[in-house]
Amino acid sequence: MNFKSLKLSAGIVFVSTVFFPFSEEMHAQNSSISTTQLLGQLNTITTAVPFLMITPDSRAGGMGETGVATTPDVNSMHWNAAKYAFAEKKSAVGISYTPWLRALVPDINLAYISFYSQIGKDKNSAFGGSMRYFSMGNITFTDVVGNTIGQFKPNEFAFDGCYARKLGDNFSTSMSVRFIRSNLTNGIQVANQETKTGTAVAVDLGAYYHNDEVKFIKGKETTFMAGMAITNIGSKISYSSSVNRDFIPINMRLGAGMLVNADEYNQISFQLEFNKLLVPSPPVYALDSAGNRVIDGSGKYVIEAGKDPDVGVPTGMIQSFYDAPAGFKEELREINMCAGLEYWYNSIFAVRAGYFYEARTKGNRQFLTLGAGVKYNVFGLDFAYLIPTNGQRSPLQNTLRFTLTFDFDSAKKGGDEGK
Repeated sequence: MNFKSLKLSAGIVFVSTVFFPFSEEMHAQNSSISTTQLLGQLNTITTAVPFLMITPDSRAGGMGETGVATTPDVNSMHWNAAKYAFAEKKSAVGISYTPWLRALVPDINLAYISFYSQIGKDKNSAFGGSMRYFSMGNITFTDVVGNTIGQFKPNEFAFDGCYARKLGDNFSTSMSVRFIRSNLTNGIQVANQETKTGTAVAVDLGAYYHNDEVKFIKGKETTFMAGMAITNIGSKISYSSSVNRDFIPINMRLGAGMLVNADEYNQISFQLEFNKLLVPSPPVYALDSAGNRVIDGSGKYVIEAGKDPDVGVPTGMIQSFYDAPAGFKEELREINMCAGLEYWYNSIFAVRAGYFYEARTKGNRQFLTLGAGVKYNVFGLDFAYLIPTNGQRSPLQNTLRFTLTFDFDSAKKGGDEGK
């Protein structure tokens, strides 16, 4: 087992995409591979620590994994922390649990804890934080002949802190800081290389627009929401001193939504969202007659189509908009789209549904989501269920998420009423 294989088998590959108006001719010139051939090839974008991209909470999980422009809740830290400045409640805590990839293995799971609290009497700003812990179950390490050399439970976690503030009646921004730790091998030697725990530091930038005075539907109270967040802008990560450092999943989300109060008891909202990984797309390398990669005079592989992915973080983020080997058509395929719907009755019971789409050559995640939630006084309980629609047996099949929320405002009011 080589080290790269270990990283891919221990993690989950995620692919994200975006629309960007660069011409098709911007892929590598003088390529002997046609655009049609390139478009037919699988070309997923892989990163280290992909657990950062797993949807942690049940509300977003039931709405097609939309979250950048939904109404604020305690789990906004993952999606767009700028929403905290518009939260209706002063403070809350949430706990989420997701058994992950149960169609493949029984012991991978994600735990997520988040909180926020608004600051000051005017409630124009807020701070929040979260912790996520990803356990990959038990892995047995063997040597080249199959002898067991050790066992370990790989794990990854991240700690976040954020500050959000309103910049006007309808607009807010936020900044978050994140520490990431990924321990995949426990220092076991892999392919005659000493391994180590990978660490990285990243920031998130968020913006949110919230206007509850729009007149989209006559006679109905309607709120329009829009959001943008760039998350995990941070250093590369490495698990060995002799292995190249890998990008973490720097990601951009754009979305909008509308919430309609149909009457005193019924409320419905709609969401549409797009997202893209801001990391380089894998190029197509030139091959010789034996099928081996061609090496140039400087010792680097010759690129047939696309661009060199071995670049710094700022360059990689910019390059991600125009480096797809098949040019503009492939950039169009590098769009993840999701839509969600949420219905509340009397602010007590919720039903949710959504859809997530990813191109076949970019990961092929295509699924419906269903969810429900209930609020009672201090507590809220939500769950979500995922149904693959790509016609294949998916490792995401039967994914369930559970979230418990605790509202401090309701607890305080209940205590005051008892006096």
